[in-house]
Amino acid sequence: MELTLLGTGAPEGLPLSGCPCAACATALGGAARAATALLVDGVLLLDLTPGAAFAAARAGHSLGGVRQVLLSHPHDGPAVEVPAGLPQPGRVADGRELALLTGHRVRAVALDAPGTGYEVTGPDGERLLYLPPGGAPAGLAEGNGSAEHLPYEMVVADVVGRPDGLARLRAAGAVGPTTDVVAVHIGHEVPPGRELTRRLAAAGARAVPDGTTLVVGACEDVPDVPRRTLVIGGARSGKSVEAERRLESFPEVLYVATGGTRNGDTEWAQRVSLHRERRPGSWRTTETCDLVPLFAEDGPALLIDCLSLWLTHVMDEVRAWDDAEWAGGGERELRARVAGLAAAVRATRRTVVAVSNEVGSGIVPATASGRRYRDELGRLNAAFAAECEHVLLVVAGQALPLRG
Repeated sequence: MELTLLGTGAPEGLPLSGCPCAACATALGGAARAATALLVDGVLLLDLTPGAAFAAARAGHSLGGVRQVLLSHPHDGPAVEVPAGLPQPGRVADGRELALLTGHRVRAVALDAPGTGYEVTGPDGERLLYLPPGGAPAGLAEGNGSAEHLPYEMVVADVVGRPDGLARLRAAGAVGPTTDVVAVHIGHEVPPGRELTRRLAAAGARAVPDGTTLVVGACEDVPDVPRRTLVIGGARSGKSVEAERRLESFPEVLYVATGGTRNGDTEWAQRVSLHRERRPGSWRTTETCDLVPLFAEDGPALLIDCLSLWLTHVMDEVRAWDDAEWAGGGERELRARVAGLAAAVRATRRTVVAVSNEVGSGIVPATASGRRYRDELGRLNAAFAAECEHVLLVVAGQALPLRG
């Protein structure tokens, strides 16, 4: 089954007309995207958009053989003119199946937002799932999925806008390690180019230019989701948001908070509350600094926020703030604890995203204990990063890849 993406952008396209934002300003040439529309084997058109016939011609195809046009979401704005010879666009009711004379079968998938998803099965049995902008599957049973044979060979969906939809498909077994996940409905929420590629790769997805033709079921270079990632940055740099973003498409996440509750500190309680409100409802939280056993266990992905507070806890335990205790064995004990943590990260089979602070680039602390903490945090970050496939430095909300 062959799929041609006549457009891959949001319904309004990219760049948006008259929008002065940086993403729209750089979405030029090959980075520009028309509203998403899919042509399947030249016989099925999913979403009719302005200029679809010209887009097909540019991609070396014709709409003359299209036997069915299906809409996946409400099309706002002026009515789109139906090119001569094309059937009138329609919808399929949720759960109903449409059989084409060409051997293709289309089943409508219920969503949690206005619109309809379409599962397309080709004459040879390859299976494609297409989801509209802002839509995610509804009613998927974990471990069962919504289809007879799982997983899909290809999923074409709004990965940027609804990463939780991808998480649901993974939880149901509808997306597996070999599923080619292609992001569409791409708007100006993420700058195009390397930043878009990086964010999608973290979710195991990719984007392709308008006009690209893909073979459903062909062996593609599907992005590998890194197993271990360290995200470092300064205060309010956006490092925690970046870490959370990297796990939004995972069906389960255990959030490991190392800061404790700090009873009586209302400002700290507000920080904790804001973090919790930002997380998906399916994530679980545990408050602990005992990290090594978590790395040794099997289980869902871990998000550790943060290593700098873990270090503070351990330095308290070894009495590192006291010069005599530090010289009398505290330093040796701290180094052993850090080495043990690094060894646990090296051996873990879990997906891990850890957050840490970068404090060594600013003013030299005025106290010996402050300088000691700065130095030990630098050593901890280096030891942890050495065991990670991906390392990111976040500055002013921008994630700069240092490794991976």
